[in-house]
Amino acid sequence: MNVLSINITTDRLLIKKLELNDRVEFFRYRSLPEVYKYQSFIPKNMNAIDDFISDIPSNPNIPNTWFQLAIVNKNEDMLIGDIGIHFLEDNAQVEVGYTLAPRYQGQGYAIEALKAVINYLFFELKKHRITASVDPNNTKSIRLLEKLGMRKEGHFIKSFKMGDVWLDDCIYAILKDEWKA
Repeated sequence: MNVLSINITTDRLLIKKLELNDRVEFFRYRSLPEVYKYQSFIPKNMNAIDDFISDIPSNPNIPNTWFQLAIVNKNEDMLIGDIGIHFLEDNAQVEVGYTLAPRYQGQGYAIEALKAVINYLFFELKKHRITASVDPNNTKSIRLLEKLGMRKEGHFIKSFKMGDVWLDDCIYAILKDEWKA
């Protein structure tokens, strides 16, 4: 099988496949309560991180899989966040999820990374539609999705179970025809 590599660069960032050598920084921010508050993946220890990273497929764009990207600050050569891409079964749509270490939030890194990944998904992989699922209480994430031009398509009441708690879930989306690169 031919291994596809993803190396997306922006002015400040390198976006590449998340790898085992990213594990320490990945665990450092992903294990913070303020980070995992709105996430279903809550790593308990490094073994959970190793399993998570080892489960990433070799190639992106495999229907019905998640592919995890690392967001690396080029100036510091430091992992500062990650983007998950869920390649849906129809092979025309994807769902994205994103996480940024708290000390890098509010500096434009998330929008810079997501714009680059969305361009890649629409123009390199020829996807038709991109969605994101967000807790309606996660106002920072909602503002980010709206800045990207995504629209709210639905608000599902107590449709997502995290632990023992049922939570609301909002779906945002954008079509390739609507995307302004």
